[in-house]
Amino acid sequence: MKMSNKVYDILKFIAQILLPALGTLYFALARIWNFPFAEEIVGTITAVDAFLGALLGISTMQYNKAKENQAEG
Repeated sequence: MKMSNKVYDILKFIAQILLPALGTLYFALARIWNFPFAEEIVGTITAVDAFLGALLGISTMQYNKAKENQAEG
């Protein structure tokens, strides 16, 4: 799976900063203001974040492996 550096950086920001912050914000506000489905929404955000993290991890491994192969050959 190849992606540009810009796409990778954007997805990394979403996975590391945006989604965890959004989940925390919703959970906190749901407890204060009794918003509906707090566990379901935060669980969904967490699942999407974990999946995105896995995709980024795979992409990083492939990039590093390709970089190693170029250095060797």
